[in-house]
Amino acid sequence: MSIYLFEILNGVALGMIYFLMAAGLTIIFGMMNFVNFAHGSLYALGAYFCFQIIDWGGNYWVGLLVAPILVGLIALALERTLIRRLYAFDHPTQILITIGVMLVLREIILLLWGTVPKPITPPEALSGVLILGDFVYPYYRLFVITVTCVVGLLIWLMLDRTRFGIMIRAGSENAKMVSLLGLNSNLLFSATFVLGVALAGLGGALISPIRGADAFMGAEALGIAFVVVVIGGMGSFPGALAGAMVVGLVQSLSAGIWPEGTNIMIYAVMAMIILLRPNGLFGRA
Repeated sequence: MSIYLFEILNGVALGMIYFLMAAGLTIIFGMMNFVNFAHGSLYALGAYFCFQIIDWGGNYWVGLLVAPILVGLIALALERTLIRRLYAFDHPTQILITIGVMLVLREIILLLWGTVPKPITPPEALSGVLILGDFVYPYYRLFVITVTCVVGLLIWLMLDRTRFGIMIRAGSENAKMVSLLGLNSNLLFSATFVLGVALAGLGGALISPIRGADAFMGAEALGIAFVVVVIGGMGSFPGALAGAMVVGLVQSLSAGIWPEGTNIMIYAVMAMIILLRPNGLFGRA
Protein backbone atom coordinates (compact mmCIF):
# COMPACT_ATOMS: atom_id res chain seq x y z
CA MET A 1 0.00 0.00 0.00
CA SER A 2 2.82 2.41 0.89
CA ILE A 3 4.34 2.00 -2.58
CA TYR A 4 1.09 3.22 -4.17
CA LEU A 5 0.94 6.19 -1.78
CA PHE A 6 4.57 6.94 -2.70
CA GLU A 7 3.75 6.88 -6.41
CA ILE A 8 0.61 9.00 -5.93
CA LEU A 9 2.56 11.66 -4.02
CA ASN A 10 5.27 11.54 -6.71
CA GLY A 11 2.54 12.04 -9.31
CA VAL A 12 1.15 15.03 -7.41
CA ALA A 13 4.65 16.57 -7.09
CA LEU A 14 5.33 16.06 -10.81
CA GLY A 15 1.86 17.29 -11.68
CA MET A 16 2.35 20.50 -9.71
CA ILE A 17 5.59 21.25 -11.61
CA TYR A 18 3.72 20.63 -14.88
CA PHE A 19 0.96 22.88 -13.55
CA LEU A 20 3.42 25.78 -13.15
CA MET A 21 4.56 25.25 -16.75
CA ALA A 22 1.04 24.84 -18.13
CA ALA A 23 -0.38 27.74 -16.09
CA GLY A 24 2.23 30.02 -17.65
CA LEU A 25 1.35 28.81 -21.14
CA THR A 26 -2.37 29.12 -20.37
CA ILE A 27 -2.13 32.66 -19.01
CA ILE A 28 -0.08 33.78 -22.03
CA PHE A 29 -2.36 32.03 -24.54
CA GLY A 30 -5.58 33.03 -22.78
CA MET A 31 -4.66 36.69 -22.53
CA MET A 32 -2.57 37.25 -25.63
CA ASN A 33 -3.63 34.43 -27.98
CA PHE A 34 0.09 33.77 -28.28
CA VAL A 35 1.69 30.31 -28.51
CA ASN A 36 5.13 30.34 -26.87
CA PHE A 37 7.32 27.37 -27.80
CA ALA A 38 10.32 29.02 -26.06
CA HIS A 39 8.61 28.32 -22.72
CA GLY A 40 10.58 25.08 -22.19
CA SER A 41 13.99 26.69 -22.63
CA LEU A 42 13.04 29.43 -20.16
CA TYR A 43 12.04 26.67 -17.73
CA ALA A 44 15.51 25.14 -18.19
CA LEU A 45 17.08 28.55 -17.60
CA GLY A 46 15.32 28.65 -14.21
CA ALA A 47 17.14 25.44 -13.24
CA TYR A 48 20.52 26.70 -14.52
CA PHE A 49 20.19 30.08 -12.80
CA CYS A 50 19.45 28.26 -9.54
CA PHE A 51 22.57 26.10 -10.08
CA GLN A 52 24.74 29.11 -10.91
CA ILE A 53 23.67 31.09 -7.86
CA ILE A 54 24.52 28.12 -5.63
CA ASP A 55 27.83 27.64 -7.48
CA TRP A 56 28.75 31.30 -6.85
CA GLY A 57 28.35 30.76 -3.11
CA GLY A 58 24.68 31.44 -2.61
CA ASN A 59 22.33 28.86 -1.15
CA TYR A 60 19.34 27.11 -2.63
CA TRP A 61 16.84 29.49 -1.04
CA VAL A 62 18.48 32.46 -2.73
CA GLY A 63 18.52 30.52 -6.00
CA LEU A 64 14.84 29.61 -5.67
CA LEU A 65 13.94 33.27 -5.11
CA VAL A 66 16.25 34.90 -7.67
CA ALA A 67 16.07 32.39 -10.57
CA PRO A 68 12.39 33.13 -11.48
CA ILE A 69 13.13 36.87 -11.28
CA LEU A 70 16.07 36.53 -13.68
CA VAL A 71 13.96 34.42 -16.05
CA GLY A 72 11.23 37.06 -15.81
CA LEU A 73 13.72 39.79 -16.76
CA ILE A 74 14.81 37.76 -19.80
CA ALA A 75 11.14 37.33 -20.69
CA LEU A 76 10.64 41.09 -20.43
CA ALA A 77 13.58 41.73 -22.77
CA LEU A 78 12.27 39.12 -25.22
CA GLU A 79 8.76 40.56 -25.12
CA ARG A 80 9.94 44.12 -25.69
CA THR A 81 12.33 43.27 -28.53
CA LEU A 82 10.70 40.36 -30.37
CA ILE A 83 7.56 38.77 -28.97
CA ARG A 84 5.30 41.84 -29.18
CA ARG A 85 6.04 42.05 -32.91
CA LEU A 86 4.51 38.59 -33.31
CA TYR A 87 1.09 39.24 -31.74
CA ALA A 88 -0.45 40.10 -35.10
CA PHE A 89 0.91 36.98 -36.79
CA ASP A 90 -0.95 33.67 -37.07
CA HIS A 91 -0.17 30.74 -34.77
CA PRO A 92 2.05 28.78 -37.21
CA THR A 93 4.30 31.84 -37.57
CA GLN A 94 4.40 32.37 -33.80
CA ILE A 95 5.29 28.69 -33.30
CA LEU A 96 8.02 28.77 -35.94
CA ILE A 97 9.71 31.88 -34.53
CA THR A 98 9.47 30.83 -30.88
CA ILE A 99 10.95 27.45 -31.81
CA GLY A 100 13.87 29.47 -33.18
CA VAL A 101 14.09 31.36 -29.86
CA MET A 102 14.01 28.01 -28.03
CA LEU A 103 16.92 26.68 -30.09
CA VAL A 104 18.95 29.87 -29.57
CA LEU A 105 18.39 29.75 -25.80
CA ARG A 106 19.35 26.08 -25.71
CA GLU A 107 22.57 26.78 -27.60
CA ILE A 108 23.36 29.59 -25.15
CA ILE A 109 22.81 27.19 -22.26
CA LEU A 110 25.13 24.61 -23.89
CA LEU A 111 27.74 27.31 -24.54
CA LEU A 112 27.67 28.64 -20.97
CA TRP A 113 27.23 25.44 -18.97
CA GLY A 114 28.26 22.64 -21.31
CA THR A 115 26.53 19.39 -22.20
CA VAL A 116 26.95 17.67 -18.83
CA PRO A 117 23.87 18.06 -16.58
CA LYS A 118 24.47 19.97 -13.36
CA PRO A 119 23.40 18.24 -10.13
CA ILE A 120 21.81 20.38 -7.43
CA THR A 121 21.60 19.22 -3.82
CA PRO A 122 18.41 19.92 -1.86
CA PRO A 123 18.86 22.34 1.05
CA GLU A 124 19.99 20.70 4.27
CA ALA A 125 16.68 21.43 6.01
CA LEU A 126 14.85 19.38 3.33
CA SER A 127 17.40 16.64 2.70
CA GLY A 128 15.83 14.04 5.00
CA VAL A 129 12.81 11.80 4.65
CA LEU A 130 9.44 11.60 6.35
CA ILE A 131 8.95 8.20 8.05
CA LEU A 132 5.44 7.07 8.98
CA GLY A 133 5.53 3.36 9.83
CA ASP A 134 6.66 1.60 6.65
CA PHE A 135 6.04 4.71 4.53
CA VAL A 136 9.09 6.81 3.65
CA TYR A 137 8.95 9.98 1.56
CA PRO A 138 11.53 12.75 0.86
CA TYR A 139 10.87 16.05 2.59
CA TYR A 140 11.93 17.96 -0.52
CA ARG A 141 9.12 16.53 -2.65
CA LEU A 142 6.60 17.44 0.05
CA PHE A 143 8.10 20.94 -0.04
CA VAL A 144 7.58 21.06 -3.84
CA ILE A 145 3.91 20.09 -3.41
CA THR A 146 3.40 22.69 -0.68
CA VAL A 147 5.10 25.56 -2.53
CA THR A 148 3.34 24.88 -5.82
CA CYS A 149 -0.04 24.66 -4.06
CA VAL A 150 0.59 28.03 -2.39
CA VAL A 151 1.78 29.61 -5.66
CA GLY A 152 -1.20 28.16 -7.55
CA LEU A 153 -3.60 29.55 -4.92
CA LEU A 154 -1.96 32.99 -5.04
CA ILE A 155 -2.12 33.05 -8.86
CA TRP A 156 -5.77 32.03 -8.77
CA LEU A 157 -6.57 34.75 -6.20
CA MET A 158 -4.68 37.29 -8.29
CA LEU A 159 -6.56 36.33 -11.46
CA ASP A 160 -9.94 36.07 -9.73
CA ARG A 161 -9.88 38.80 -7.08
CA THR A 162 -7.55 41.61 -8.17
CA ARG A 163 -7.86 44.43 -10.69
CA PHE A 164 -4.89 43.02 -12.60
CA GLY A 165 -6.67 39.68 -12.86
CA ILE A 166 -9.86 41.35 -14.03
CA MET A 167 -7.90 43.17 -16.74
CA ILE A 168 -6.23 39.91 -17.84
CA ARG A 169 -9.58 38.14 -18.04
CA ALA A 170 -11.16 41.08 -19.84
CA GLY A 171 -8.24 41.16 -22.27
CA SER A 172 -8.59 37.44 -22.92
CA GLU A 173 -12.20 38.05 -23.95
CA ASN A 174 -11.62 41.21 -25.97
CA ALA A 175 -8.20 42.89 -26.11
CA LYS A 176 -9.54 45.76 -28.25
CA MET A 177 -12.14 46.59 -25.63
CA VAL A 178 -9.39 46.80 -22.97
CA SER A 179 -7.54 49.33 -25.13
CA LEU A 180 -10.70 51.34 -25.75
CA LEU A 181 -11.23 51.58 -21.98
CA GLY A 182 -7.93 53.44 -21.74
CA LEU A 183 -5.84 50.64 -20.30
CA ASN A 184 -2.29 50.23 -21.54
CA SER A 185 -2.60 46.92 -23.36
CA ASN A 186 1.13 46.82 -24.20
CA LEU A 187 2.03 47.07 -20.50
CA LEU A 188 -0.62 44.48 -19.66
CA PHE A 189 0.71 42.09 -22.30
CA SER A 190 4.28 42.56 -21.04
CA ALA A 191 3.24 41.87 -17.44
CA THR A 192 1.26 38.80 -18.50
CA PHE A 193 4.14 37.38 -20.54
CA VAL A 194 6.63 37.98 -17.72
CA LEU A 195 4.28 36.38 -15.17
CA GLY A 196 3.71 33.31 -17.35
CA VAL A 197 7.41 32.81 -18.06
CA ALA A 198 8.44 33.47 -14.43
CA LEU A 199 6.16 30.57 -13.43
CA ALA A 200 8.16 28.35 -15.79
CA GLY A 201 11.41 29.66 -14.22
CA LEU A 202 10.06 28.84 -10.76
CA GLY A 203 9.18 25.33 -11.97
CA GLY A 204 12.73 24.86 -13.28
CA ALA A 205 14.27 26.01 -9.99
CA LEU A 206 11.95 23.75 -7.98
CA ILE A 207 12.59 20.63 -10.06
CA SER A 208 16.38 21.14 -10.19
CA PRO A 209 17.24 19.32 -6.89
CA ILE A 210 15.18 16.34 -8.14
CA ARG A 211 16.55 15.95 -11.68
CA GLY A 212 19.38 18.51 -11.93
CA ALA A 213 19.83 21.18 -14.58
CA ASP A 214 19.88 19.78 -18.12
CA ALA A 215 19.95 21.73 -21.38
CA PHE A 216 17.39 19.37 -22.91
CA MET A 217 14.96 19.29 -19.98
CA GLY A 218 12.96 22.13 -21.50
CA ALA A 219 11.91 20.28 -24.63
CA GLU A 220 10.64 17.32 -22.62
CA ALA A 221 8.74 19.50 -20.14
CA LEU A 222 7.30 21.67 -22.94
CA GLY A 223 5.82 18.64 -24.70
CA ILE A 224 4.18 17.46 -21.47
CA ALA A 225 2.99 20.99 -20.64
CA PHE A 226 1.17 21.18 -23.97
CA VAL A 227 -0.41 17.79 -23.25
CA VAL A 228 -1.57 19.24 -19.92
CA VAL A 229 -3.02 22.31 -21.65
CA VAL A 230 -4.82 20.17 -24.24
CA ILE A 231 -6.28 17.88 -21.55
CA GLY A 232 -7.36 20.78 -19.35
CA GLY A 233 -8.58 23.02 -22.16
CA MET A 234 -6.77 25.87 -23.88
CA GLY A 235 -6.81 29.07 -21.83
CA SER A 236 -8.36 27.51 -18.71
CA PHE A 237 -6.50 27.99 -15.41
CA PRO A 238 -8.51 25.30 -13.52
CA GLY A 239 -8.01 23.10 -16.59
CA ALA A 240 -4.24 23.50 -16.31
CA LEU A 241 -4.39 22.23 -12.72
CA ALA A 242 -6.70 19.32 -13.56
CA GLY A 243 -4.65 18.36 -16.63
CA ALA A 244 -1.39 18.54 -14.66
CA MET A 245 -2.77 16.22 -11.97
CA VAL A 246 -3.97 13.74 -14.60
CA VAL A 247 -0.61 13.70 -16.41
CA GLY A 248 1.47 13.63 -13.21
CA LEU A 249 -0.48 10.71 -11.73
CA VAL A 250 -0.55 8.77 -15.01
CA GLN A 251 3.21 9.26 -15.46
CA SER A 252 4.07 8.28 -11.90
CA LEU A 253 1.80 5.23 -11.71
CA SER A 254 2.85 4.08 -15.20
CA ALA A 255 6.52 4.36 -14.20
CA GLY A 256 5.89 1.94 -11.35
CA ILE A 257 3.81 -0.55 -13.37
CA TRP A 258 5.04 -0.23 -16.99
CA PRO A 259 8.12 2.07 -17.19
CA GLU A 260 8.60 1.57 -20.96
CA GLY A 261 5.06 2.67 -21.69
CA THR A 262 4.93 5.85 -19.61
CA ASN A 263 4.82 8.23 -22.57
CA ILE A 264 2.38 5.99 -24.41
CA MET A 265 0.01 6.10 -21.45
CA ILE A 266 0.17 9.90 -21.22
CA TYR A 267 -0.73 10.35 -24.88
CA ALA A 268 -3.35 7.57 -24.71
CA VAL A 269 -5.08 9.35 -21.83
CA MET A 270 -4.90 12.62 -23.76
CA ALA A 271 -6.46 10.95 -26.81
CA MET A 272 -9.30 9.45 -24.73
CA ILE A 273 -10.09 12.79 -23.11
CA ILE A 274 -10.07 14.59 -26.47
CA LEU A 275 -12.43 11.95 -27.88
CA LEU A 276 -14.84 12.50 -24.98
CA ARG A 277 -14.35 16.27 -24.64
CA PRO A 278 -12.75 17.80 -27.77
CA ASN A 279 -12.20 21.14 -25.99
CA GLY A 280 -10.53 19.55 -22.97
CA LEU A 281 -11.87 19.09 -19.44
CA PHE A 282 -12.48 22.83 -18.84
CA GLY A 283 -12.12 24.17 -22.36
CA ARG A 284 -14.53 26.67 -23.77
CA ALA A 285 -16.52 25.79 -26.85
